[in-house]
Amino acid sequence: MINPFKKTYSIKEMNLFRFFSKNYLFEKLTQEEMAVFFPHLHLRNYTRGEAVFFRNDPSRAVYIVKTGRVMINIDVADKFEFLKFARPSESFGNNAVLENSRRAYNAVVDSDYCDLYVLPQVNIVEIFEANVVIRAKMITALCELYNQRTLNLFKAYQSTFGFFDLSQAYMDEMNM
Repeated sequence: MINPFKKTYSIKEMNLFRFFSKNYLFEKLTQEEMAVFFPHLHLRNYTRGEAVFFRNDPSRAVYIVKTGRVMINIDVADKFEFLKFARPSESFGNNAVLENSRRAYNAVVDSDYCDLYVLPQVNIVEIFEANVVIRAKMITALCELYNQRTLNLFKAYQSTFGFFDLSQAYMDEMNM
């Protein structure tokens, strides 16, 4: 039986649901929960070589790649070390879901054209304050991602026979 009171969505919204459900931050959200973010999305266009943000910048937004590719790198001395490419439906700058955070890496557009959905931190905070279930789901997703990256870091460290000092990853914790 069809529920006549169930909200219906436009084709554009249905396409956004499909797109955002491919992103690990949003994949566990229901359509109703995802829809809360849609009015706050801003589509921005970038071209090759444009910086989206730099390491140590304040984390003011989460970015989701609609089209194109963004290179994620870190500056080491006077060089940039490649970390990964963010591709369509992938997000970066995810630490913007945490208040008072700073960027850990640089994000620079690597394709001729790139369209990014920008989700401002101020809107994320408002949504989290109004809906603890959404907050819990997204923070859990972020923790799962960070856990996987930590496991990958340890695997890389083990396979390189310690060419870097792993204790530096825990330096701030030792001073707490």
